[in-house]
Amino acid sequence: MVRLFQERPMSPTPSIERRRRWLSVLAKAPGPRLQALWQALGATPTYVVLRRPEIGLVMVQGRISGTGAPFCAGEMTVTRAAARLDSGEMGFGYVGGRDTRHAETVAAIDALGQRADWTERLEAELVTPLEREAEARHRLIAARAAATRVDFFTVAREAGT
Repeated sequence: MVRLFQERPMSPTPSIERRRRWLSVLAKAPGPRLQALWQALGATPTYVVLRRPEIGLVMVQGRISGTGAPFCAGEMTVTRAAARLDSGEMGFGYVGGRDTRHAETVAAIDALGQRADWTERLEAELVTPLEREAEARHRLIAARAAATRVDFFTVAREAGT
């Protein structure tokens, strides 16, 4: 195989890593909760919708045993949107499902998060609370799953006596 260019591993900057984290948290957040926090911010800069929310499908890829050969696990409904602030920053929102308002809000927050004067406020009032709530939901799910755990070694040993 002939390569026309050398691929260089890029180390993401802290702002890129923050943006990735934010987009992940915002996309996974419950839509009504995100809307409530967005409204609680009060007056925010105006934005123009560059790409109105569109609903489509994406192919979800899985891996055998989590790290093995890739395979197509199926399709997933996704909504995407793009927005631009009047000051020029562009944001993009991709969310699972068919919630067009959620995708548009994520795009607006993504654009606003690129402004230095809004970064700390969005982190404190939107992203951090949503992240903590997601962690709490995951802990609750793990606790419920742990309550139903069966130790098969103990069951097998007791059955033999």
